[in-house]
Amino acid sequence: MSNPNYPRTQHGGPRGGQRNESAPTVDTGGIRFGEKISPTLYSDIAEECAREVGKQIGGRDVNKGTQLRRFYDELVMLQTKVGSDAERFEAQAPFIQMIKAKVAYARGRGKVDANYEQMLRHVIDQVSDHRSLAQAKLFMEAFMAFYKVHGPRD
Repeated sequence: MSNPNYPRTQHGGPRGGQRNESAPTVDTGGIRFGEKISPTLYSDIAEECAREVGKQIGGRDVNKGTQLRRFYDELVMLQTKVGSDAERFEAQAPFIQMIKAKVAYARGRGKVDANYEQMLRHVIDQVSDHRSLAQAKLFMEAFMAFYKVHGPRD
């Protein structure tokens, strides 16, 4: 069965594994966790990310709220397991990093676009301890709230 997300060679196979979609346009530069976060991290920065992801650069069938909510729910579940315990964070760190593989898989299946994948991977890359995990969860909570306004209707 052919996948419309892949350009075809003359033999019908994917060409270089490239998807036929635009490069990411979401600006992740303002997403920084740590001791001194931006005062607008959970407001303006989260809203701008939601606005860009809401453009659905991969087509109309990507970035559905229910799909994005699954990633947020997983982050919430992991943050709940960790709490404020550094040892529990170390035990859960591989599962937190595995979210990057899951979002890549979702993009490969056409469920999310390059903007969402880039943003979520950047968020996960910023997680280095239980405090930054809590900040990541709060950022994604704010993002999801703004996405409800700027994203597609499920």
